[in-house]
Amino acid sequence: MKRRIGLLLPPGFQVLDLMATTVYELANTLLEEASYEVTMLSEHGGAMTSSSGISVLTEAVARYDYDTLLVAGQMAPRRPSSPGFIEILRQAGVQSRRVGSICTGAFLLAEAGLLDGKRATTHWSLARDLQRMYPKVRVEEDRIFINEGKVWSSAGMTACVDLCLALVESDYGIELSRNIARKLVVYHRRSGGQSQFSALLELEPKSDRIQQALSYAKRHLRKPLSVDELAEAANLSTRQFSRTFRIETGQSPARAIEVLRVEAARALIEGSNHSIDVVARETGFSDPERMRRAFLRAFGQPPQAIKRAAREQQTTGLA
Repeated sequence: MKRRIGLLLPPGFQVLDLMATTVYELANTLLEEASYEVTMLSEHGGAMTSSSGISVLTEAVARYDYDTLLVAGQMAPRRPSSPGFIEILRQAGVQSRRVGSICTGAFLLAEAGLLDGKRATTHWSLARDLQRMYPKVRVEEDRIFINEGKVWSSAGMTACVDLCLALVESDYGIELSRNIARKLVVYHRRSGGQSQFSALLELEPKSDRIQQALSYAKRHLRKPLSVDELAEAANLSTRQFSRTFRIETGQSPARAIEVLRVEAARALIEGSNHSIDVVARETGFSDPERMRRAFLRAFGQPPQAIKRAAREQQTTGLA
């Protein structure tokens, strides 16, 4: 059965999102049949110009019952979208088997109401904007992609490959998606989330005192690191420290320490032969179960899955 994939391009779309089409091209090659038919779409059809100035010829949307409709992102989300564009997404949300967003395309799905009450992700640098603008969406900024029923969303730009590999895996199984990943010379499943690019960077505070507390925390992850202890490291009262910390980092001290711990733990898991118990102890988690819950919040995977993926990458490389 041929599956029709529509890639809907908004004005000023990000051209890198077109990488998604290569996943389906390789799926057809490996399956030795045209199992996927990909169509470039836009609201009115014709040439659509990307944010980089490259134009792509598109068809006007004439039907909504695509197997999968993906909406591309824009370098900077624009509001409001045209009523016609939003109506396309709403109709596809009803008639298509799956709808999904690439990068900031999540803003468009949210504008159409398709993410209300659902978990979703987008580019890490705009995740908080998505949450602020659409409070009904449960934004998880550290995920590479999220599947919430028939609605899928992916993180920044190149994560469209991860998303489409997962969609193909859902359709035809893990072996096909793994073989496509080999052809693309990418990891079949990235073990980490966007935090490797965003979390530690976004913890960079404006004041020396909060930076001092974070530096202290990074050096002493094995300790309990209470708010009182961090406030003392910053030479601030506990109340003033908590307030200033949240203003400057956008996170509570407890959440920030968990981010530091899961990042340190992930690095140990991927770069050493330590057991999960040892990693939990070395990074300040009171027990492996607490670390497991933190990993699920941060990466959507338990430590054991990340350790297993790291071993696969070490033995098979990217070949």
